[in-house]
Amino acid sequence: MKDETGSGKKDTLAAISETLQGDQYARFVGIRIVRIEKGYAQTELTVVDHMLNFNNVAHGGVIFSLADVAFAAACNSYNQTSVALSFHIVYRKPIKLGTRLVAEAKEESAGKNTSLYTIAVKTDEGRLVALCEGLAYKLQSKVVDIDNDGPEAI
Repeated sequence: MKDETGSGKKDTLAAISETLQGDQYARFVGIRIVRIEKGYAQTELTVVDHMLNFNNVAHGGVIFSLADVAFAAACNSYNQTSVALSFHIVYRKPIKLGTRLVAEAKEESAGKNTSLYTIAVKTDEGRLVALCEGLAYKLQSKVVDIDNDGPEAI
């Protein structure tokens, strides 16, 4: 991806997005990162048959995973490696086969060492499925080695 000057240098958010898209677990589950901005990310997946539990609704772990990938993308969007200290989820609605889910993670506050995110998981029709809160710890390393800050959103 070229930056706005045409230099051929990748911008930081594009490089971070590319790195996160390589997450093997997210790909295995079928999670796609749709958008990344600084302090924000959106992910999605469609519930397929192997994601159903014994009650024939989406397994809570699938919903949790979707929210967690959005959280990870958002808190690593500043190119400072961040890891989860805690993650809390409240499930609101059961989800049937074929439903497309969207998770949005938003930074609520950031300090020197930690940052707090809220994550909402909804159907593509806007029905609330789950609400989450994630606390991230910032490490002293970068997600990608790139000097260019690039655009504000991918």
